[in-house]
Amino acid sequence: MRIRGSTRLLAVVGDPVAHSLSPRLHNAAIAALGLDAVYVALRTCPDTLDLVARGVLATGGALNVTVPHKRSVLALLDEMSEVVRRTGACNVVWGGLRGITGDNTDVEAVREAAARLVAGQPVRRALVIGTGGSARAAAVALSDGWPGCVVEVLSRDARRSRDFVAWAECAGVAAEPADGGAVDLVVNTTPLGLSASDPMPLDEPGLRRSGAPAVLDLVYVRHRTRFVRAARAAGMAAEDGRGVLVAQGAASFRRFLDVAPPLEVMRAAVEDALGG
Repeated sequence: MRIRGSTRLLAVVGDPVAHSLSPRLHNAAIAALGLDAVYVALRTCPDTLDLVARGVLATGGALNVTVPHKRSVLALLDEMSEVVRRTGACNVVWGGLRGITGDNTDVEAVREAAARLVAGQPVRRALVIGTGGSARAAAVALSDGWPGCVVEVLSRDARRSRDFVAWAECAGVAAEPADGGAVDLVVNTTPLGLSASDPMPLDEPGLRRSGAPAVLDLVYVRHRTRFVRAARAAGMAAEDGRGVLVAQGAASFRRFLDVAPPLEVMRAAVEDALGG
């Protein structure tokens, strides 16, 4: 329950989280609508997730959740949307009369971004790099957006890859370990690329072997990641995570504040921060 007369506290929790543009995006929207709220980034380790989340919610606030908490945050929820049940991942949390509620706005945002990239072409096979909450959201987005699509999962940990395939079967997603063959779309869901010294999620020979006409990198940095630049240099349609950020942020904003989000304001705030 919100404390009467108090400024609404909204936050994104994760680790790392300093790079997040969610505060910039949401605060621009809050200012444009003249709302009494503020959005902050809170670096939160797994051991303090419960304490930080419940503290923000106790003030009447709400949360976005990012790496590495999108799956572990489910333990806090009293109620969850069907998409959270299906993905086993949650990126938006708020309180109410029914207790703590969670939803996942990543699925729709990833599906929209992927659809723009493939521009009407079929996605029969897609390579998803990573096995975390964002990877699950991407897999469901691809499966629902292109029925019959087979999701290949690429992970450095064979056990995580097997676990992902097992989860996918329960979620109604056709998935299998990546075999290095050709695909129609590559989606990076790992944080590789946040630092300039990071290796690419998929090296350039692997990227070329994929034959993918389109690449979506959920990481966003100023002037785009090296992965996106390499894909474009290879003639692929490629984009970073800024469009996904705006789409999922706008959906979160609506859940937080029950008002229509000013999309162009949010988009402009992100583009101003990241450049072309």
